[in-house]
Amino acid sequence: MNFPVFDLHCDTALALLGEDMNQAGSLRKNDLHIDLERAKELGGYCQCFACFTTPYMEEWHKISPILAFERELATIQREVDKNKDLIGIAYSPRQIEENRAKGKMSAVLTLEGTAGFGYDPELLESLHQIGFRITSLGWNEKNPLTGSHRTGGGLTDRGREYVKEAQRLGMLIDVSHISDEGFWDIMKITNAPVIATHSNSRAVWNSSRNLTDDMFRAIVETGGVAGLNMYAGFIGEEDTADLDQACDHVLHFMELDPSGKHIALGGDLDGCNPLVQGLDGVQGYPRLARRLLERGLDEKTVMDIYWNNAIGVMECAVCNHAK
Repeated sequence: MNFPVFDLHCDTALALLGEDMNQAGSLRKNDLHIDLERAKELGGYCQCFACFTTPYMEEWHKISPILAFERELATIQREVDKNKDLIGIAYSPRQIEENRAKGKMSAVLTLEGTAGFGYDPELLESLHQIGFRITSLGWNEKNPLTGSHRTGGGLTDRGREYVKEAQRLGMLIDVSHISDEGFWDIMKITNAPVIATHSNSRAVWNSSRNLTDDMFRAIVETGGVAGLNMYAGFIGEEDTADLDQACDHVLHFMELDPSGKHIALGGDLDGCNPLVQGLDGVQGYPRLARRLLERGLDEKTVMDIYWNNAIGVMECAVCNHAK
């Protein structure tokens, strides 16, 4: 069975811009982890494209986070428009399913880090109108909204305001990269599903970027999902992690929640190196599906992980907004 792929996180927007943040490559065909020529061979494809910003961009690329954000967004918008025969920006779960029925791929805009718009909750409504449907509160640094998994520190008052405003608009809150304290602060105030777009199981591999069992259970209680990150260093030993070890994370989450309704894909493609052995880009997702089937999952559960669960959590966010 050729499963469709709904991936909750990639950094292809930044990767297309290159080191100088000025030379946008082609989304249709490239040497990155993701291009449309490879993705169209899947049984359907929806990719969440992150616009990633951090204060570190001043040091890394000699560019302000605000300008970086504008260039990443423009890159995705331009590349989708150039390739509208293959892909379109989707604003709702219904559009994603309609695109798939027509044999067309979907792009969903997401926010990884909030430095690119000054950490300002008042700008979320405009960002939602543009098409952003998922937002984190930050990346690996401490910021005016929250601490990170590297720094520690919980939500600030502005961070709480940010969460409430995002959820009011129907934007999903993404807890990947957040501190443990910040995670639990969000759980105290959330009134909608919470997701970890690209985080694995800390019990299987002890990384602060992964979720503890209690965190995963809390996400399940909100109706959210955890997206399987395919960076080798979050799966196991960076030099040897493979698809079997990736399956271990999925199977552990299923021990905590046998329904399999709260696991999705969040590969972190074009944002990490190396990927697990056996998955060298978007074209490798069918191999992971086969391995999950070989490890005992049925086709319905794999279909849920690959597509239905991500669609479902987006539908929940839309319903929450309509209340």
